Amino acid sequence: MKPALFPLALLLTASFALADIQQPPSSEWGPTRKLGRGIGNICYGITELPTSMASVNYFEGNSAAFSYGIVRGLGRFFARLGYGLYDTLLFPIPTYKGTYAPPYKSNVQWMWRGYSEFPPELMFETRYPYVRNDQEDP
Repeated sequence: MKPALFPLALLLTASFALADIQQPPSSEWGPTRKLGRGIGNICYGITELPTSMASVNYFEGNSAAFSYGIVRGLGRFFARLGYGLYDTLLFPIPTYKGTYAPPYKSNVQWMWRGYSEFPPELMFETRYPYVRNDQEDP
């Protein structure tokens, strides 16, 4: 009797182990990621200012960097601040299309490159794909 129950128990255990090996499409974002994204945008959104200035300076020169670059960086900072408050205050609620995904488009027409999920890092090498380079097309 025992030798017959062992393969049955093994088969039953294996079926539970293979029951759900795939993640749903929206599992990348959750409430904790949304809260972290909001706090990051509030605390580090100001990094948009020097990043925008450096990018504009590289392609258009010093005068543009200290005029248009500042205006562009401040605009992006205030947009990140707004998105950060939105994400932080509403983190337990799936607000964007029933998910916790970022509410902003990755390609905003009046901002050349759009917004990444997290603010840019300044002068640090990184392995994360959401960080922009300083010498990119503004």
